[in-house]
Amino acid sequence: MQRMPLQRPSIPYDERLSPIDEQICSLLKQRKDLSNDNPGVPSPEFLTQWAESYGMYEEFLYSVFIGMANEKAFRPKVEPSGFRRQLPVGRTIREGERFYTLTTVRQYENASVVQLHIDRDFEEEANVRSPGSIMELSIGETYDCRWTGGGGSGGHQTYRYVVSPPLPDDLEGIEFLFREYRRPHRIEPTGLAIVFRMD
Repeated sequence: MQRMPLQRPSIPYDERLSPIDEQICSLLKQRKDLSNDNPGVPSPEFLTQWAESYGMYEEFLYSVFIGMANEKAFRPKVEPSGFRRQLPVGRTIREGERFYTLTTVRQYENASVVQLHIDRDFEEEANVRSPGSIMELSIGETYDCRWTGGGGSGGHQTYRYVVSPPLPDDLEGIEFLFREYRRPHRIEPTGLAIVFRMD
């Protein structure tokens, strides 16, 4: 998904706050390290308790913690450029009544674009109304994987991801891990994980 460029407000800063703000940054780093970069969001009970203890609004505290859970969204975005080739993959995994297919990897000079396609029995699910889920991609610590959208209807769904740096043209040894979440920013995991191992 595209993010609007950050426009910094011209609000005067009281530099007496800088030692406290640096401590906040230090605590954010400790929190990130302790949670293995997957902190989640505190429960409503914690937020209510802290709001009362520190004289703050619950919604404000929620927005602070949801922002911390979404830190990866602020990484510099690589936009694919310099198309080189398309690698057909065509690997399918069945999980219950759904078929997950890793269809292609498009190779660019500065990134790769990975496409995941999901087929399900539309008639069987037509009467089941559930909120949409998000499939997040991970390919180890070397690669930054960013969901950039997709679409679908009638029992078909396609997800598109930008991966940087670009994947090798020979995908042998690469593992594509797709995890399902009920909400964006890796919130509320469903427990579903689909793994494509290239061998």
